[in-house]
Amino acid sequence: MRDVLSQIVRWWAAGERFGLATVVGTFRSAPRPPGASMAVLGGEAVGSVSGGCVEGAVYELAQEVVGDGRPVLQRYGVSDDDAFSVGLTCGGIIDVFVEPVSRELYPELGEIAACIEKREPVAVATILSGPGTAGARRVIWPDHASGTLGSRRLDDAVDDDVRGMLAQGLTGVRRYGPQGERRLDALQVFVQSFAPAPRMLVFGAIDFAASVARIGKFLGYHVVVCDARPVFATGKRFPDADEVVVKWPHDYLTSTTVDERTVICVLTHDPKFDVPLLEVALRTPAAYVGAMGSRRTHEDRLARLREAGLGEVELARLRSPIGLDLGARTPEETAVSIAAELIQLRWGGSGRPLTTTEGRIHGDQP
Repeated sequence: MRDVLSQIVRWWAAGERFGLATVVGTFRSAPRPPGASMAVLGGEAVGSVSGGCVEGAVYELAQEVVGDGRPVLQRYGVSDDDAFSVGLTCGGIIDVFVEPVSRELYPELGEIAACIEKREPVAVATILSGPGTAGARRVIWPDHASGTLGSRRLDDAVDDDVRGMLAQGLTGVRRYGPQGERRLDALQVFVQSFAPAPRMLVFGAIDFAASVARIGKFLGYHVVVCDARPVFATGKRFPDADEVVVKWPHDYLTSTTVDERTVICVLTHDPKFDVPLLEVALRTPAAYVGAMGSRRTHEDRLARLREAGLGEVELARLRSPIGLDLGARTPEETAVSIAAELIQLRWGGSGRPLTTTEGRIHGDQP
């Protein structure tokens, strides 16, 4: 919903009633993930649920939902007759939940938008189908919640699960019994997490860092560039970074928050910077720690890190030389190779050309 948030908040604030379609489930080669949204007001539509395959059908359905006020859970897939009109030509299947939205129907939307803008975690749990009321909604923060899904027991069960999902930034469907029984699956609840963007920490204010910061921002990271040299670590040199920090890299990393979604890119390839930095980085829970340098630099770096007391398990986490083998030479190409490695590790891809692989293109999330 982030893609359409600014527009739907304007419609909401103006008192309009519009349709909001959200991908809540995907199967096989679905083009967009759960949470992708499309909003419809009159003859205007913003956002996308399938990259163009079923938008026309969803647009018509959203118009009907706005008219009668009843939310609808609709599945779109491929059929022999209408694959190019209301089906997914890629062979995938998507479940789309379409609901009417207005200030009266969704009073929490303004507060949710404010939390997202301030990078404060919030999640929305919505009943899709089952014995509950379709469209019933509960908004959940780390320390409180509002709205109800129908019963106190169901709310309590969903709150516990959603807070765990929110901590990990996960979006998806959970199933319960009518009173929140986890052993049953009669009730489908869609959980959309709006966690702060994961952080990319780029160390070394060099030309490669500018390209890595740019592609990191493109991938949705909150990008920080850090270097101890104030003449190089400037906002003018790194316009795509969210923050530019002048500080010794290892001191900054010690003082900042690193979680399981944080990405660390060490581009200094200077022992006086990167060895103390990697000594800290490899002991954090970061999702990724990569370091630039030649294979000789890498071997020297490993020897220094062993002298500093790091064990083989910690050293095995280091992605060095950084990036996938794409033959990259320029800063821009190197940034693409680093981004490719991040995507591969995030989704479990092989890194091989798709022409040499078989089976599903989009695998299950690891």
